Amino acid sequence: MQNKHNKNKLMVWILSLVLLVVTAGCQLSENVDPSQGTQGTNKPVQSLTPIPSPLPSTTPSKPPDIVPSASPSISPVPYSTTVKLAAVGDILIHSSVYKDAKTAEGYDFKPMFADIKPYIEAADIAMANQESMIGGEAIGLADYPRFNSPFEVGDALKATGFDVVNLANNHTLDAGEQAVQSAIEHWNSIGMMYTGAYTSAKDQKRIRTVEKNGISFAFLSYTYGTNGIPVPAGKGYLVNLIDLPKVRKDIEEARKLAEVVVVNVHFGVEYVDMPNKDQKDFAHTAAEAGADIIIGHHPHVLQPAEWIETASGRKAFVVYSLGNFIAAQETNGQRTGGILQLEVEKEVRGDNVQIKVQKPSFIPTWIMMTNWRQYKIVPLWKAPNIQLPDASSYNAIIQKHMKQWMPELVFPME
Repeated sequence: MQNKHNKNKLMVWILSLVLLVVTAGCQLSENVDPSQGTQGTNKPVQSLTPIPSPLPSTTPSKPPDIVPSASPSISPVPYSTTVKLAAVGDILIHSSVYKDAKTAEGYDFKPMFADIKPYIEAADIAMANQESMIGGEAIGLADYPRFNSPFEVGDALKATGFDVVNLANNHTLDAGEQAVQSAIEHWNSIGMMYTGAYTSAKDQKRIRTVEKNGISFAFLSYTYGTNGIPVPAGKGYLVNLIDLPKVRKDIEEARKLAEVVVVNVHFGVEYVDMPNKDQKDFAHTAAEAGADIIIGHHPHVLQPAEWIETASGRKAFVVYSLGNFIAAQETNGQRTGGILQLEVEKEVRGDNVQIKVQKPSFIPTWIMMTNWRQYKIVPLWKAPNIQLPDASSYNAIIQKHMKQWMPELVFPME
């Protein structure tokens, strides 16, 4: 009986213990954070079921904006360029000159320029004052006082290396409008730039420009008059007369088109070797208006060169007369001319551009002839003793005369 009772007590104790264990297990299961492992650690629970990756988008993704990195600024490399300019005086074709050039086929003036051709060809731009109109033989050749010359004069200038001819002078209208139109037609046919006389108002309005070695040039020209020959009514384009308001306006327009403005001007008094007040006043007016180079003609003898400093501090070059280059006149002064040489330099440093006219030089020339034939232009030092005794002393006189206001003027010698 006692044993049975003890067994019952043992069974109650075992059931109580089982119930206690089960109850504790349920409480533990309810208090466990699902995100924690079974050991209650901080490690994440690893899922046994793989999570599918998102499907790729069918819309192309926009690439990220690329912001360029700031590159260091690079300053333009400074540079300079130069142009060699040459100019000569009066091409005045008297009858003995064109008769000397006569050939079976026409006229040939080229041999007259052969000795000075290398100096002209060495220039990037070469200019001449064509004093007599080359209206051609068909309308009648003529001498002083009302000239008309053969077309072949132009051919010789072109072959020698000239690029620009000035046509504004006191002989422009000697043979009338027909000669002007005929001459310009020939200049156009050989590709020679001309200035100072024109075929129409439209032609006159077009300022002539040339670019060489990255430097642009504009060319203008004027004359004091036409030896009393009236300009035909309504045809002022046939010759550019000096009119200071117009000159200023033309130069201002030219400066908009080119970096260097060159003005040829026919002024002064014949056979006088120094400029007068009118010449100086014109040169200063042109320089103040914007001209960089002023080339004078008409006196038929040499007049000196000088620099003009403008109110703005800019320097302009002027030579008041280059004398005769080829003509049939007999005094030593009238047979002496020259080749003016200038260098124009352009310096560029970023946005700063400077133009300088510099290194002026002058080669005096001599018109050789014997009994009004055998014409030839030669450097003065080649003048034959029979024509110019003691040429070296005469050359020294010319040099002193031309450089009296410009000591730096150079006289190249072979």
